This record gives sequence, C-alpha cells and structure tokens, in this order.
Amino acid sequence: MALSLQLQQIFLSPTRLINSQQPKPIIVTNPLISPNLTTKRPLHINASAQNAAAISKTDSEEVSLPPELNRELMPKHVAVIMDGNRRWARMKGLPVALGYEAGIRSLRKLVELCCKWGINALTVFAFSAENWSRPKTEVDYLMGLFERGLKNELEEFARAGIRMSIIGDSSKLPKSLQDLIDKASKTTEGNSRLHLVLAVNYSGQYDVVQACQTIGQKVKNGIIEPQDINSLLVEQELQTNCIDFPCPDLLIRTSGELRLSNFLLWQLAYSELFFSLSQWPDFGEAEFLEALCSFQQRQRRYGGQSS
Repeated sequence: MALSLQLQQIFLSPTRLINSQQPKPIIVTNPLISPNLTTKRPLHINASAQNAAAISKTDSEEVSLPPELNRELMPKHVAVIMDGNRRWARMKGLPVALGYEAGIRSLRKLVELCCKWGINALTVFAFSAENWSRPKTEVDYLMGLFERGLKNELEEFARAGIRMSIIGDSSKLPKSLQDLIDKASKTTEGNSRLHLVLAVNYSGQYDVVQACQTIGQKVKNGIIEPQDINSLLVEQELQTNCIDFPCPDLLIRTSGELRLSNFLLWQLAYSELFFSLSQWPDFGEAEFLEALCSFQQRQRRYGGQSS
C-alpha cells in the first residue's frame, strides 16, 4: 500500500513481525525517544538452517520452561487484546506510529515465548471492526504496516514452524492485503509449531451472527433440522474453527482496561481472564510469566463445584 507524503512524514519506519537479519533503526527527529526503540530485539526462532532444524521438534518433545511454570498446567490457547499502543506513545511524547512500532516488537517477543514454552495457539486482536472510526491516516498506516509485515515475513514464518490464520471480515480490507492474507494462510498451513491467529476487522458479535446465518441456511436447504442445532454446531461455524483448540484457555488484556471489547465473545465463555496494567509495548517476558503463573494457580470448574 503506497503511503502519501503526509503519512510518510507522520509514520516513519516500517516494522517486521519477525526479526530480519539486518534490522534497521527507527530514524526520527524527536529527542524524547528511548534508546531501546532504535534496536530490534532478535527473535530466537530466526531463519538459519541450524535454528530451523531445532524448531521442527515434534509435539512430544520437551520445551524449556521457567521454573515457576508447570508443564502440565500450560494453556493450549492464549488470546490477547493488545491495548495501549497509542497511550504508550502519548505518555512518552512520541508520534502514535511509534506506539504501534513498539507494539509490533512486543508481539514478536510474545510469539517467540509461545514457541519456546510450548503454547499451541495464540490469537491476537490486531484490528477491530470498530477501529475504522479512527483517523484515516492512522487506519491507512495500520493497513500498510500489516501488509508490509506479512509480505516480509512469510519465509520466516515457514522456517519458524508458525502457521498463520486471519479471522474477521477481510472483504473490507485493501485488495492487495486480501491477496497477501490468502497467500500467507496457504503458505503456512502445514506448520504446527505455533498457530498464530490475527483478528483483523473482527467483531465477536458478528462472528456469532454469521454462524447463525450459515446454520439458518443449512436448515432452509434441508441439510439439518432445527432440533439439530446445539452449541457444538454453532462453535463449528465460528471463524475460530480453524484452530485445534478454538476456545482460549487464557485471555490477556493490557493497559488496565477491564472489558472484552467485542472480542471472541462466544469462545471466551469459560476462559480465565488476566488484566495487566502494562501498556502493550511494555508487555514482555516478565508480564507474560505473571499471567501464566496466575492462570496455573486457578481452578477451572466450568460451572461445576470445586473438588
């Protein structure tokens, strides 16, 4: 997506989802920028033949865990609402774009940790259906950032063993981005190290509505009877049916906000919730470890009584 001169002046530096071999620093004129914004943190699952061989472990092989974590209690599917990018930038007196750039680095680190600690699926809320109401320059930048990231990282995803899927209404996205999403999904569909699911132009309410519409059409066509409709059938028609474990075990939301914001409303019915005070760009290994430790200390009863 070509950016206008105005956008290039406001949003200065493209960022890749996975570390490149020769990272480029963010070049800005604002002296308030923290030094750690000028260096991209390397992703340990990067693209060398040696690392690629190490990544292609079978699911039965052991993964390295911090001593605080119990392997038997690890969540299979973690969902994240990555909140606070703009707030982080404004608190530091930086352009909003640098908040998104820093947020991408936090996502990169989280993907690395999920691969390292043996989490099967990671679903992140990248762009909600309500986000179209933001300023056009900001939306255009986000679409461009997303497209550039995917275009640059397809090979890296393949080498890292990461499968990528997109959920949401992609019909409203730029055509070039739609084509790239389709290519990325097909290119990585055989990977099994981690299933990374990006929710783009996603609405939890609409997800349920479209599932009901599909089921209603099947009833109309005589494929099923009304009495055949149950929760399992609805779940199979939700967009998260692409995931082996469609319902997250753990939802993390950053920036101190205490709401779901129309994200995975059906799927989160029995998920454990963890709300972090950290802005998303500040969410790193220590914060993720805190969330996982909190998760492992809970007793999941699914509506039943405690044992």
